[in-house]
Amino acid sequence: MRRTLACIGLACLLLTGAHAAPSSSTPRPVKVLIISMFGPEGKTWLDHLGHTQAIAVPGLSPDYPSVHCNRDDVCVLTTGMGHSNAAASVAALVYSRKFDLRKTYFLVSGIAGIDPAQGTLGSAAWARYLVDFGIQWELDAREIPTGWKAGYLGINTKSETEKPPLDYRTEVFQLNEALLQKAYALSRNVTLSDSAAAKAYRATYSNAPANQPPAVIQCDTLAGDTWFSGNALGQRARDWTKLLTDGKGVYCTTQQEDNATFEVIKRAAAAGLADTARVAVLRSGSDFDRPPEGGSNVDNLLNYQQQGGFVPAIDNLYLAGSPLVNAIVKDWAHWKTGVPAN
Repeated sequence: MRRTLACIGLACLLLTGAHAAPSSSTPRPVKVLIISMFGPEGKTWLDHLGHTQAIAVPGLSPDYPSVHCNRDDVCVLTTGMGHSNAAASVAALVYSRKFDLRKTYFLVSGIAGIDPAQGTLGSAAWARYLVDFGIQWELDAREIPTGWKAGYLGINTKSETEKPPLDYRTEVFQLNEALLQKAYALSRNVTLSDSAAAKAYRATYSNAPANQPPAVIQCDTLAGDTWFSGNALGQRARDWTKLLTDGKGVYCTTQQEDNATFEVIKRAAAAGLADTARVAVLRSGSDFDRPPEGGSNVDNLLNYQQQGGFVPAIDNLYLAGSPLVNAIVKDWAHWKTGVPAN
């Protein structure tokens, strides 16, 4: 997962919530809560939502201290980057009791690194599985036993191919299949944004889909706060996803926050404050997680911003995510009770 760290211009202005809404003892109903992680991810939504009300919430990131909601009860939360910020901000929102989230649909909307075997720069991927890459044992790759492919193995296991006991209860989550299929069907034919720089960079890859235009796809996302690059670690990401999902998951995007975000919503659901069946995760590829054949792993990591995927990835969060949001808002009478069958 790669991000430009600076909060620039209008992104900061829109997301800092200088004009807070008056407090109210009645929780504000929310049809859709869009969860972004840093300024540009939130701004791409705010630019299209029309006039929004800024609602300050104690405990949110000091960089993004307000939630922004429009007249259609669509709100944007920006958490700050990384799993700690995501968990802290989503929990602060939930337990502020300023919002009624019992019927809310949650759309996690952020950019990510992407596996060139599954997508390309700008591709927008709906996840079925959320897999945590950070909950593992690690040996230095230079000191691993003969025959091992990587320096990672599951906690309390004896080999890299043994599935660990899921003692943390956050290692892997499966999202609601009905919502996933609805989101994918609504967005699969949208025209996505691209850039000349992204076109030029993806042409250095010899195989599809890496060298093809961006598309809306379905594949799974891996969370971990350590950014990685290269074929060896990328293969471990593929293998780990398969291992934790019993062969059903397909690693596609790499980011930092999604297991942490989902765990907060899961605990809120246990308290009767939210519904995990209403969570969708959309991640768009801003850079490749490994270089083209013959390329440098170091260059792929250090020069990720030169791949040209950042702007189309940001744009495509809205382009691929808005059909779902619009469908929910326009037909709330049906969506309110759950994902419509038709």
